[in-house]
Amino acid sequence: MNTAWGDGAGGSDPRALGAGVTLVEGSTFCLSETGGVISPNRPEGLFVRDTRVLSHWRLTVDGQPPEPLTVQYADPYSATLLARTPPPPGRADSSALVIVGRHVGDGMREDLVLRNLSGDPIVCDVVLGVDADFADLFEVKEGRIGQGVVTDSLVRPGALEIGRADLRLAVMVEAAGATVRGRELHWQVRLPGRGEWSACIQYRPQLGAEPVPPSYACGIPVARSTPAQRLREWYENSPTVRTADKTLAAVLQRALTDLGALRIFDPSHPERAVVAAGAPWFMALFGRDSLLTSWMVLPLDRTLAVGTLQSLAGMQGKQTRPATEEEPGRIPHEVRFGRAATDLLGGDTVYYGTADATPLFVMLLGELHRWGLDAETRDELLPHADRALEWIEQFGDVDGDGFVEYRRAAEHGLANQGWKDSWDGVNFADGGLAEAPIALAEVQGYVYAAYLARAELAADTGDAATADRLRAKAARLKIAFNEQFWLPERGWYAIGLDRDKRPIDALTSNMGHCLWTGIVDADKAPLVADRLLAPEMFSGWGIRTLATTMGAYNPVSYHNGSVWPHDNAICAAGLMRYGCTEHATRVIEATLDASTRFGYRLPELFCGFDRAEFAAPVPYPTSCSPQAWAAAAPLLLLRSLLRLEPGDGRPTVEPAVPERYLPMRVRGMRVGSDVVTVTVDRAGWELRDANGALRQSRR
Repeated sequence: MNTAWGDGAGGSDPRALGAGVTLVEGSTFCLSETGGVISPNRPEGLFVRDTRVLSHWRLTVDGQPPEPLTVQYADPYSATLLARTPPPPGRADSSALVIVGRHVGDGMREDLVLRNLSGDPIVCDVVLGVDADFADLFEVKEGRIGQGVVTDSLVRPGALEIGRADLRLAVMVEAAGATVRGRELHWQVRLPGRGEWSACIQYRPQLGAEPVPPSYACGIPVARSTPAQRLREWYENSPTVRTADKTLAAVLQRALTDLGALRIFDPSHPERAVVAAGAPWFMALFGRDSLLTSWMVLPLDRTLAVGTLQSLAGMQGKQTRPATEEEPGRIPHEVRFGRAATDLLGGDTVYYGTADATPLFVMLLGELHRWGLDAETRDELLPHADRALEWIEQFGDVDGDGFVEYRRAAEHGLANQGWKDSWDGVNFADGGLAEAPIALAEVQGYVYAAYLARAELAADTGDAATADRLRAKAARLKIAFNEQFWLPERGWYAIGLDRDKRPIDALTSNMGHCLWTGIVDADKAPLVADRLLAPEMFSGWGIRTLATTMGAYNPVSYHNGSVWPHDNAICAAGLMRYGCTEHATRVIEATLDASTRFGYRLPELFCGFDRAEFAAPVPYPTSCSPQAWAAAAPLLLLRSLLRLEPGDGRPTVEPAVPERYLPMRVRGMRVGSDVVTVTVDRAGWELRDANGALRQSRR
């Protein structure tokens, strides 16, 4: 199937949760039923910066709600909701079509159209009921919405303002030509036969002192809006992939669309893009998620990595604050603006409780440098990388044993602070929970790679002494790690060391991350590869987070037996790094096969049931979709298949692509100042530059 990956066509459905509709643009999202209805007692609404600014939406025509027909998606932030008015008594067909064009972004615009499908004139009353409770995002998500919320309303010509003065929050609903009664907008519509009526409704939130400027002003085509222009540029500047395999082509197209939708732009730095963790509930900057996603996306785009590093550097810890777990040099875990989060954090919006974001920050800077980073940005970020290394050695390794550990500083903080951060995510083989301080295996791998990344940066800037010092640190850490984390009697690495320095002996996917970072001794890599692909770990749809033979295994758990696509992509990259190509391609093919059962969109996670038991992967009930590192996983899978490395400004490849994906051509990847094309077919492969000159080949 010769399908272009980078044209943006045919893959912009954001996708709904269940039977509803999810629209996303930056830190704004809207959840509704298929017909557009929003109910205050359901996890629905229009959310801006973690606050629900529209909690009720109900449209009626002559007192009856329209009957939904379908939803058509234009872009991740736009959809057209089609419905019909109920047929008159005694008739099977409706006389009118109702069209709601909904566009979200720093508020919302709706284009409401009523079309007379008959030759007879129609006179009807159109009523739109709206309300806002300004509930915190997590109150809505978790069903903790308080009763009896009191809001004020102010009626103006063609407009209704609803607000909570105590919170300095308001939303203005504007619709020229509407009559406002209570919290309803009314229109009396007279339509000739085959005639059409339209109205534009603007929802403008005010969060604090200033109103939020609308992204889509009435009267101006949505295609001319900033979100539309940004998305077009994203598609136009993206590489293209053509492949004979429908699955790979479709999943890459979906990845491109979802990653474009998950970008957030800082109003104070509009040129700076970062990637949110996932829709709909995590449209915010997360340290670990955004850093790993930016890493995976490098073959597609470098600006996300730059924006993520710059944004996180601006929030890097400066002081010690137990309430937020801030420490000097520490990279944040999560940025939130809702009341529930800020109240918990003592009025702050940034939470720092993570052990891995800080070394991942240094890793990403080093990898970005390999792909092409200008000297000015590099020099701007290097002091932040050095402060991150200081945190690793002073605060991350409090007991001085050479390993980075974590233990929460506040009762409301995360008990586990690696990527498996659920309360029961780190356990022994018998199912018992590990007690902090905990040194996680993959975190030591990230630290090892961070030392080497900073060493390479030092060498490239002429600082040989720093380069030598950090390489020596990395070498010592690798020796210590392999001595203390390896379990020779079991043939795998412990997931971590507990407070008593005992190996936490569960068989987990974490050691795949250790392959990825290179901290695993070469003689142990084949054993790790075999363990990861053994039946107790490999479900047929991917590598499980926890083996079926472990005491805490539960295939319907968040971290104890489920399958995470990003985790599998990292494991596959690690397997390729150590030359375990057959193991890696099995993981890659299984993960891509799983995508077909989710509309080619890999979810955050799915259940760990075996492929031999169920013919399709079983969805996890509360999985985010789209989710950033799941959306980015196919890009890392593709890079692993190509065995693409940026080198020192001169990319190299050594493809290991299964026959089902051949022929394959990847065009337009930017490495440094180069734009390269990789072609792989049954006769071999070749790498060419933008002028068509041959750089590498094997035929």
